[in-house]
Amino acid sequence: MTPNDDLSDEDGGGFDFDDWSRLTPFTGAVATLDDVQARRAVFALAETDDPRPIAIDLPQPVIWWEADGEQAAVAVQAESHLGSDGEEMEVLGLILPDGGGAVALLEDVDLVDDTDPVWRRLVEEAVDPGAADD
Repeated sequence: MTPNDDLSDEDGGGFDFDDWSRLTPFTGAVATLDDVQARRAVFALAETDDPRPIAIDLPQPVIWWEADGEQAAVAVQAESHLGSDGEEMEVLGLILPDGGGAVALLEDVDLVDDTDPVWRRLVEEAVDPGAADD
């Protein structure tokens, strides 16, 4: 695996719908705590079995269905882990439009492309909260 430079960049790591593809994905390996601390990966899971990267094109625009509703994000990390109960967890590391990071299960996101009107609206509302009122 080639080390990633950094998930963020000099403008704080956020994105809009024109520049999301510049986000650096973490691919080819399972992330460690050192990768997270160096900001190459969003998450590192411990105490799971059979960790492995998921073959998915990254970065990938997604609509994340979280408790507060839908949110635009870009997946930059994708791993599969077996929990203590033997259940497979497919986990994504997400970058949010404001540059924050989040962790979501693959089942809680819709993979979309950057022309998806809902994703574009959610990105615009996150980048410019007053845009929805215009």
